Amino acid sequence: MDHVDTILKQWRRERPDLDVAPMGTLGRVKRLNHYLMRAMEKTWAKYGLTDASFDVLATLRREGAPYALSPGDLMASTMVTSGTMTHRINQLEKAGLIERVKNPEDGRGFLISLSQRGYDLIDEAVAAHVDTQAQLVSGLSEAQRVQLDELLKQFLMGFEQE
Repeated sequence: MDHVDTILKQWRRERPDLDVAPMGTLGRVKRLNHYLMRAMEKTWAKYGLTDASFDVLATLRREGAPYALSPGDLMASTMVTSGTMTHRINQLEKAGLIERVKNPEDGRGFLISLSQRGYDLIDEAVAAHVDTQAQLVSGLSEAQRVQLDELLKQFLMGFEQE
């Protein structure tokens, strides 16, 4: 039995009229997310990053050369509001990890680009991040991980197609 089983047992005793099985599924997802995020935050912190700063730098890095996006494209890719993105950009620029550069396709606009320092940092951090993630899923066999990926994808698609 895990912690969620204990909670479900209590609810079944107190409210036998309710089907609390979905509470188990979602409770486990929530608890698992908590543990996973704590482990990944420790890795990011070794590089002076948070989940937010890692997200922006990793988004720019995986974009490929020249490692730059418009603020709007960056905002859409990271799924945050414009105010949140502006704050993240300002913090990363102060840290010397990104630069604002003229948009060659639109003289009035600018792009957010990885600085050389930002590129070097995210390259190191993402390698450590991937190692951390591998450790986090190491309790599952390859077949179990593939099965879990498929189930989670199906579950997630139900929300993302709305």
